[in-house]
Amino acid sequence: MTRTIVVTGSASGIGATTAELLRDRGDRVIGIDLREADINADLSVPEARERAVRETTDRADGVIDAVIACAGISAPVPATIAVNYFGVTELLTGLLPALSRSAAPRAAVVSSMASLQPNSPELVAAALAGDEQRALAIAHELCAHGPEAGYIVYPSSKRALSRWVRRESITPAWAGAGIPLNAVAPGTVLTPMTQDLLSDPTTVAMVDAAVPMPLGYHQPPGSIAHLLIWLTGPENTHLAGQVIYDDGGADVSLRGEDIWSWADRS
Repeated sequence: MTRTIVVTGSASGIGATTAELLRDRGDRVIGIDLREADINADLSVPEARERAVRETTDRADGVIDAVIACAGISAPVPATIAVNYFGVTELLTGLLPALSRSAAPRAAVVSSMASLQPNSPELVAAALAGDEQRALAIAHELCAHGPEAGYIVYPSSKRALSRWVRRESITPAWAGAGIPLNAVAPGTVLTPMTQDLLSDPTTVAMVDAAVPMPLGYHQPPGSIAHLLIWLTGPENTHLAGQVIYDDGGADVSLRGEDIWSWADRS
């Protein structure tokens, strides 16, 4: 059965690999990206997101079987929170009516193991409250202190996105409508976004210290794409609200083997 699947960030990296795999198996893909996509849209801009929702819904004839949101940036700039959080959540919310018309609707987003790194609680809170202007103001303030402080916008955006997925996944709009919503959190993926970072031994050592990957080391985009495709396939009937750390063991290396003790009675 041919499915209509929307892939954001379809022009490069994980999104391009995901779109290619889906097309190869016969699915209809509607790609969204800044350029070289079926629908060109800047997801950092609210008006562009609204237009992308309209054009995507029209192109899909009102019925979408799955949305896979891969678009994202990691630069120490305010636009990172706009693209990585609002560009994902508002697009998904806007496409909900078209998803609800599918016989087996699914959605998955790309988070990051950076969601485990230090972040700005104020920025995360503003994003989860849906206050984009406040979020951008906080991001501007962080970035004004230089790239090191500005980088915090990235893990903050992914922490907020991961929390949004968990929060929304069990609501009537998603679980109640029979739509599994999940996230995949990669480790260090070999994409154009990381190419410069991984071209210098000094920055590679820094990356590997922050993202230790004992299994397989730096991963190809396909390692994430295949998981996203399963999560948005009809086979996934009950997995909901999960942030799956597909990261070569980075999560376990950093957090350890016991993540359950918080629930134990003292």
